[in-house]
Amino acid sequence: MAERRHGLRAPDTETTVEFEDWDGDDLSGQSHTRVAFLDVDMTEVTNKGAVFTECAFRGVRFNASTHSDAAFVNCTFTRCSFFDTTFTQCKLVGSMFDGCSFDLLKAVGGDWSFVGLPGANLGRASFSGVRMREADLTGARCEGATLRDVDLSGAWFRGATLSRCDLRGSDLSSLDPLTVELKGAVIDTHQAIAIATALGLKVS
Repeated sequence: MAERRHGLRAPDTETTVEFEDWDGDDLSGQSHTRVAFLDVDMTEVTNKGAVFTECAFRGVRFNASTHSDAAFVNCTFTRCSFFDTTFTQCKLVGSMFDGCSFDLLKAVGGDWSFVGLPGANLGRASFSGVRMREADLTGARCEGATLRDVDLSGAWFRGATLSRCDLRGSDLSSLDPLTVELKGAVIDTHQAIAIATALGLKVS
């Protein structure tokens, strides 16, 4: 189990939903607080505006589901599948991901600040216009991923692999180029200058 930043423990849950089949259901407008969802099938669910607060998702399948203007605040996701999942303008502040798969996940806009993705394999994921301030990307594997116009200020990158990652327009002010793999990453001119400066080079 990956640890949350600063050693914070996951919130306790109070009720449990287990082995339910919600395949194709519409979750729009629902509200759940401190619920443990265990091995629930949420494949192809539609979710507009639902709110999940301090919930735990273990072995949940979110494959091909769509979420817009929804919130998963301070939740914990363990061994969940997000194949072809789309998040549009969603709030995932403070949520933690451990042992999850993210193939073809797409996040557009929204707030993912303080999210925990240590060691996550995001190579086939796409984040565009997302706020990810102080996100934990320690050891994350982002080869070939898209992180376009993402606010990554204060993010933790140590040991992350960003090879061939499209980083254009993203805030990389907290990135130490000596502690990450950047070979083949796509950056813009402003970012190139910032990285060169971080390496102690003088740009004229």
